[in-house]
Amino acid sequence: MVQIRPLNPELQQKAIDELFEDPSRIEKDLETFREWIKKSPHIKGRTDDQFLIAFLRGCKYSIERAKQKYDMFYTLKTHIPELCRNRDPMNERVLGAIRQGVGLFLPNTEPNGPRYFIVRPGAYDPSEYSIQEIMKISTMQMEALMLEDDNYVVSGQVGILDFSGVTIQHFIQFNPTFIKKTTSIQQDSMPIREKGSHFVKMPQFALTVFNLFKSFLNEKNKSRMQVHGDDMDELYKAIPRRLLPEEYGGEAGSLKSLIEANEKLLMSYRDYFIEDEQYGVDEKKRVGKPKNPESLFGVDGTFRKLDID
Repeated sequence: MVQIRPLNPELQQKAIDELFEDPSRIEKDLETFREWIKKSPHIKGRTDDQFLIAFLRGCKYSIERAKQKYDMFYTLKTHIPELCRNRDPMNERVLGAIRQGVGLFLPNTEPNGPRYFIVRPGAYDPSEYSIQEIMKISTMQMEALMLEDDNYVVSGQVGILDFSGVTIQHFIQFNPTFIKKTTSIQQDSMPIREKGSHFVKMPQFALTVFNLFKSFLNEKNKSRMQVHGDDMDELYKAIPRRLLPEEYGGEAGSLKSLIEANEKLLMSYRDYFIEDEQYGVDEKKRVGKPKNPESLFGVDGTFRKLDID
């Protein structure tokens, strides 16, 4: 018996139409996937149904693509420990970063619509926290939602990046290697479809980071990026206003309430994050050429030497 949540009728039809899900084949597809994992000596990872079906759905039931994503999911955990390890939400530093409220998934969506989220890179104190500590929370959120949220898995995600409050001090924490690592996690290892990214209130000096970030994306994700400047009316045309937080003119509750809900969600997955420490890859056991940071990321540098006006 397959142990997965039943989808609501709208999402189930969307999974059939867009993801090529055949409910009568789910059990067989999961077993095929699981058998491949067992025969992959370099990977130690989760194999429960709800976890694996996220990869099948996110890869439109291409078993080969799901294998690649799953392998990369655990490869990056091993090779990017600063973002993917030591994620106990009760740890003082981790909890403090959670409470900065940089990334927030919004509670409401359409019955078969994507999950919306807001990223506020100017919301954290760069003298207290590093961008690595903040991004670690993002990896926690993505994995919790991957297990928790059927809209997220079936319909994908739409991001709103609000640069209000961003300063040079935030900006200089970014470097090309970090940006490559974050885009690799989001684009190459997470089985979640990116349905759009909307950038608002972006200062001129942030364009360097924006353009570098964009350079690491595939063409499909590049085409789904929209820059709205300071014009919130343009954002409202793209995203139903009522789904946004009160501070953005919507009806989804206050930012404070969303930060509290986010903390509650991550706390509820504490056992998952602790258990996750044991999973990853052993490159010595990989069939073929082993992976390393140079082959995975292969970039270096910093923005400290740039002339920023």
